[in-house]
Amino acid sequence: MNRTPLSTVKREIDELMAGFFRAVSFEAGQAPSYPTLHALFVEAGLLIKNSGENPEICNLRQFIEPRQAAFDAAELTRFCEVELFETTDIFGNVAQRFSAYAKSGVLDGAAFVARGMISTQFVLTAAGWKMSAMAWDDERAGLSVPERVVRSDFQHIAGP
Repeated sequence: MNRTPLSTVKREIDELMAGFFRAVSFEAGQAPSYPTLHALFVEAGLLIKNSGENPEICNLRQFIEPRQAAFDAAELTRFCEVELFETTDIFGNVAQRFSAYAKSGVLDGAAFVARGMISTQFVLTAAGWKMSAMAWDDERAGLSVPERVVRSDFQHIAGP
């Protein structure tokens, strides 16, 4: 059983999430650091985009490759994603986090801004805490991030 103080575990989980957002975010003229995602996830980690009709379920390679290709082709020239709110539950060797996020970027020359919610699961491994799965959904007509979890400075954070 994990006997690490919960405050220490929470800091480790906070750093994993911050590392994820750093890895996928980059300003114009900079490059994303997608390969660093491998250090954050268990080998069989899953990333699930569930904002369409069917979930898009992928492993790390399947998540990274199209994003890297869009960057390499100068289609995705800026991307920033930040956590606006989180609540984390820890029990022994497992944890879960529900986060509100904002993202913005430039894809094919067009600026975009969106926000949504992410559910992330964590497990304690011999190498420390790792992400095991991440699933998210974006806002759209009829589905909004609850206002109680969104900071009022969203436009400042996620603006192009």
